[in-house]
Amino acid sequence: MTHVAILKTGAPPPALEARYGDYPAMFRAILGDGSEATTFDVQAGEWPEPDAFDAAVITGSAAGVYEGDPWISDLLDWIRTAKGRLKLVGICFGHQAMAQALGGLVEKSEKGWGVGLHEYQVQSVERWMQPVVRTISIPVSHQDQVVGTPPGARVLANSAFTPAGALAWGDDAISFQCHPEFSPEYAADLTAGRRGRIDDGVVDRALESLKQPDDRGIVAQWIRNFISA
Repeated sequence: MTHVAILKTGAPPPALEARYGDYPAMFRAILGDGSEATTFDVQAGEWPEPDAFDAAVITGSAAGVYEGDPWISDLLDWIRTAKGRLKLVGICFGHQAMAQALGGLVEKSEKGWGVGLHEYQVQSVERWMQPVVRTISIPVSHQDQVVGTPPGARVLANSAFTPAGALAWGDDAISFQCHPEFSPEYAADLTAGRRGRIDDGVVDRALESLKQPDDRGIVAQWIRNFISA
């Protein structure tokens, strides 16, 4: 049994949280029965002791890593302190936070919103990336992007829209811009709720794409493999 700290950095809109659960619940579902997970609300100042856990998952958030909230600075410091002491997994905001903390650069992308089902090309196959596939199609929801890859990081997967779609540092830290924890239904409701903030045409195409098969199960298996290896 692996012990995993879930660093909760954000929450779904209240109506969607009531229907689908919060982000830690979504991650518990993909971690499965082989992991015991404890949630830490980092916005409330809750922080895990790195040496007490086998791994930590950093969730998505509506915040930007370049914003000035004290908890974001504290999170970046925690990542730098925790690196090498347990396995780190970052998702969306967590992906960006790891990149920013470890020497990369994150900005609001001039490409606009990435929503719907996006396809990434796998660039590097790690030993935990079983089953092996050449592409992954996964729900995404982000405006920010890693625009400067951190020193020493390997790009595992990318797309024309997201050049740093997945990163790895050594054998103990990985991150993904995409959302393997999002069901297509949740991703669709989240995107539809942002009409007015996102162009209607972008929303419509995103909703149509989410009707197609996805590879969430493969990426979830990769994360389980990584944590348990």
